[in-house]
Amino acid sequence: MSNKESAMAFLNLSALGKSKEAFDTFTSDDFIHHNQYFKGSREALLKAIEEDHKTNPNKSIEVIKCYEEKDTVITHSHVIKHDMEIAVVHIFRFEKEKVVELWDLGQIIEKDCLNENGLF
Repeated sequence: MSNKESAMAFLNLSALGKSKEAFDTFTSDDFIHHNQYFKGSREALLKAIEEDHKTNPNKSIEVIKCYEEKDTVITHSHVIKHDMEIAVVHIFRFEKEKVVELWDLGQIIEKDCLNENGLF
Protein backbone atom coordinates (compact mmCIF):
# COMPACT_ATOMS: atom_id res chain seq x y z
CA MET A 1 0.00 0.00 0.00
CA SER A 2 1.35 3.44 -0.89
CA ASN A 3 1.64 6.21 1.69
CA LYS A 4 -1.18 7.99 -0.15
CA GLU A 5 -3.46 4.95 0.20
CA SER A 6 -2.45 4.55 3.86
CA ALA A 7 -3.29 8.19 4.64
CA MET A 8 -6.73 7.89 3.06
CA ALA A 9 -7.41 4.58 4.83
CA PHE A 10 -6.33 6.13 8.14
CA LEU A 11 -8.76 9.02 7.64
CA ASN A 12 -11.65 6.78 6.64
CA LEU A 13 -11.21 4.43 9.59
CA SER A 14 -10.77 7.30 12.06
CA ALA A 15 -13.73 9.25 10.74
CA LEU A 16 -16.05 6.28 10.87
CA GLY A 17 -15.34 5.29 14.48
CA LYS A 18 -12.49 2.83 13.98
CA SER A 19 -9.72 5.10 15.22
CA LYS A 20 -8.01 2.42 17.34
CA GLU A 21 -7.69 0.22 14.25
CA ALA A 22 -6.48 3.21 12.23
CA PHE A 23 -3.78 4.10 14.76
CA ASP A 24 -2.69 0.48 15.29
CA THR A 25 -2.44 -0.13 11.55
CA PHE A 26 -1.05 3.11 10.17
CA THR A 27 0.85 5.04 12.86
CA SER A 28 4.30 4.55 14.32
CA ASP A 29 4.84 4.10 18.04
CA ASP A 30 6.79 7.39 17.79
CA PHE A 31 3.79 9.24 16.27
CA ILE A 32 3.28 12.90 17.22
CA HIS A 33 0.77 15.48 16.02
CA HIS A 34 0.36 19.24 15.88
CA ASN A 35 -3.31 19.88 16.71
CA GLN A 36 -3.29 22.90 19.04
CA TYR A 37 -6.26 21.67 21.09
CA PHE A 38 -4.66 18.45 22.42
CA LYS A 39 -1.37 17.26 23.86
CA GLY A 40 1.01 16.13 21.12
CA SER A 41 1.09 12.39 21.87
CA ARG A 42 -0.38 9.50 19.93
CA GLU A 43 -2.54 8.55 22.92
CA ALA A 44 -3.94 12.07 23.37
CA LEU A 45 -5.08 12.35 19.76
CA LEU A 46 -6.50 8.82 19.70
CA LYS A 47 -8.52 9.55 22.85
CA ALA A 48 -9.77 12.88 21.42
CA ILE A 49 -10.90 11.25 18.17
CA GLU A 50 -12.68 8.46 20.06
CA GLU A 51 -14.45 10.92 22.37
CA ASP A 52 -15.48 13.16 19.47
CA HIS A 53 -16.92 10.20 17.60
CA LYS A 54 -19.01 9.21 20.64
CA THR A 55 -20.49 12.69 21.13
CA ASN A 56 -20.62 13.91 17.52
CA PRO A 57 -20.06 11.08 15.05
CA ASN A 58 -19.14 11.76 11.46
CA LYS A 59 -21.73 10.86 8.87
CA SER A 60 -19.12 10.75 6.12
CA ILE A 61 -15.70 11.81 4.93
CA GLU A 62 -14.69 12.34 1.32
CA VAL A 63 -11.09 12.95 0.37
CA ILE A 64 -11.42 15.51 -2.42
CA LYS A 65 -7.72 15.89 -3.20
CA CYS A 66 -4.69 13.87 -2.18
CA TYR A 67 -1.06 14.66 -2.97
CA GLU A 68 2.08 12.66 -2.27
CA GLU A 69 5.67 13.81 -2.49
CA LYS A 70 8.53 11.82 -0.97
CA ASP A 71 7.58 11.13 2.69
CA THR A 72 4.66 13.60 2.80
CA VAL A 73 0.98 13.16 1.94
CA ILE A 74 -1.51 16.04 1.97
CA THR A 75 -5.27 15.51 1.86
CA HIS A 76 -8.13 18.00 1.45
CA SER A 77 -11.35 16.44 2.73
CA HIS A 78 -15.03 17.15 3.20
CA VAL A 79 -16.28 15.90 6.57
CA ILE A 80 -20.01 15.80 7.26
CA LYS A 81 -21.17 15.60 10.86
CA HIS A 82 -24.75 15.66 12.12
CA ASP A 83 -24.68 19.38 12.84
CA MET A 84 -21.94 20.77 10.58
CA GLU A 85 -19.74 20.29 7.55
CA ILE A 86 -16.00 20.86 7.70
CA ALA A 87 -13.24 21.31 5.14
CA VAL A 88 -10.10 19.66 6.53
CA VAL A 89 -6.49 19.58 5.38
CA HIS A 90 -4.27 16.84 6.83
CA ILE A 91 -0.52 16.69 6.35
CA PHE A 92 1.05 13.30 7.04
CA ARG A 93 4.76 12.57 7.34
CA PHE A 94 5.75 8.94 6.91
CA GLU A 95 8.76 6.88 7.93
CA LYS A 96 9.03 3.20 7.05
CA GLU A 97 5.42 3.14 5.76
CA LYS A 98 3.98 4.46 9.06
CA VAL A 99 2.67 7.91 9.96
CA VAL A 100 5.11 9.55 12.36
CA GLU A 101 3.79 13.10 12.26
CA LEU A 102 0.40 14.66 11.52
CA TRP A 103 -0.97 18.18 11.11
CA ASP A 104 -4.69 18.88 10.71
CA LEU A 105 -6.38 22.16 9.87
CA GLY A 106 -10.14 22.47 9.68
CA GLN A 107 -12.67 25.10 8.74
CA ILE A 108 -16.42 24.88 9.34
CA ILE A 109 -18.31 25.36 6.09
CA GLU A 110 -20.78 28.20 6.50
CA LYS A 111 -24.26 27.65 5.06
CA ASP A 112 -24.21 31.09 3.46
CA CYS A 113 -20.66 31.08 2.13
CA LEU A 114 -19.86 34.38 0.43
CA ASN A 115 -17.32 32.79 -1.90
CA GLU A 116 -19.05 31.56 -5.03
CA ASN A 117 -16.23 29.04 -5.56
CA GLY A 118 -16.85 27.27 -2.25
CA LEU A 119 -14.20 25.43 -0.27
CA PHE A 120 -13.71 22.65 -2.79
